Amino acid sequence: MAFPYMEAVVGFMILMYFFETYLDLRQHAALKLPTLPRTLVGVISQEKFEKSRAYSLDKSHFHFVHEFVTILMDSAILFFGVLPWFWKRSGDFLAYVGLSAENEIVHTLAFLAGVMLWSQVTDLPFSLYSTFVIEARHGFNKQTIWLFFRDMIKGIILAIIIGPPIVAAIIVIVQKGGPYLAIYLWGFMLVLSLVMMTLYPILIAPLFNKFTPLTEGELRLKIENLASSLKFPLKKLFVVDGSTRSSHSNAYMYGFFKNKRIVLYDTLIQQCKNEEEVVAVIAHELGHWKLNHTVYSFIAVQILTFLQFGGYTLVRNSRDLFQSFGFDTQPVLIGLIIFQHTVIPLQHLVSFGLNLVSRSFEFQADAFAKKLGYGSALRAGLVKLQEENLSAMNTDPWYSAYHYSHPPLVERLAALDEQDKKED
Repeated sequence: MAFPYMEAVVGFMILMYFFETYLDLRQHAALKLPTLPRTLVGVISQEKFEKSRAYSLDKSHFHFVHEFVTILMDSAILFFGVLPWFWKRSGDFLAYVGLSAENEIVHTLAFLAGVMLWSQVTDLPFSLYSTFVIEARHGFNKQTIWLFFRDMIKGIILAIIIGPPIVAAIIVIVQKGGPYLAIYLWGFMLVLSLVMMTLYPILIAPLFNKFTPLTEGELRLKIENLASSLKFPLKKLFVVDGSTRSSHSNAYMYGFFKNKRIVLYDTLIQQCKNEEEVVAVIAHELGHWKLNHTVYSFIAVQILTFLQFGGYTLVRNSRDLFQSFGFDTQPVLIGLIIFQHTVIPLQHLVSFGLNLVSRSFEFQADAFAKKLGYGSALRAGLVKLQEENLSAMNTDPWYSAYHYSHPPLVERLAALDEQDKKED
């Protein structure tokens, strides 16, 4: 008897839902605590704590509903054979408009178009509620309903332009790849990721946000001097108008080799009145570069991608696997989707491991900024960002260990304090 792959996948999905809901309940209980963690007493104002608590609890309640609906829909889609039904209906649609469903590329694109439409429709109510109710209620949302839908339409258009060539290339590679299929797929995805990393900030990101050079002044001079002292090849320093959509703040860097760029959210500059705090945040980001964290992360992703494609080549011709999910044919993209579902247990383990590594990198970047003399400013900047973003002040240790790629503020401040004690 064939192994019940679909039933096993659905069963594991439900099992993980209960496990993650247990962690969510632990986190919800932590969020309900009426007092600040001892480390933050006297550091975070009571007013900010109350606002953060209310915001976090609102998001937590919403998360419970969203995850419950998601597991119901995902399980039903697999258990009741919605994917094979959708595949057949997309073939019928092609025949209706005079196209051949035998052309796998065209058939796959029609299938994906339907899936994208379904995804947009089912996700829209949650996106609208999150943006225009929760985020607006707590003073974060700054975008209009027109801007929201304009961004959504732009995203759909980009998917229509970029998606088909990528899907067609993957199908052709799988059909022609032979014994070196995993290497060809990995090589294609490597080139694609490099191209997208190059083009996204230049061609795509400006479609959604306005990037302007940081004006001449003390802040720009301090950042340029910091970059120069670390031999960071800074070519451009931008401010992005994040405030048009949200009052959340951030900063990031991107670029290859000798063409690096730093982007500051305008909200970050507005919130951190002391320029040293902004420079300290940048020092932390440059620490990731100096300590090769970005390189290590990129290499790790490439290794995992190659292993995934290697695993896919082992099962792509398994008739039992396809039939278990209700398919009587073996389309390339469907095979990739099914394979992704079957390795969900491994993906959870890998995600947990990557979070542990990421948290370690964050501590290292904090320590790097402190060694540059930005310890006090970084501490103040982290507190300011925590306050202004109304991030959760109380976190459950199990929940944060499983979900967070960045350590909670309490842990980061404790690590900075520990370095002070060692230095003393």
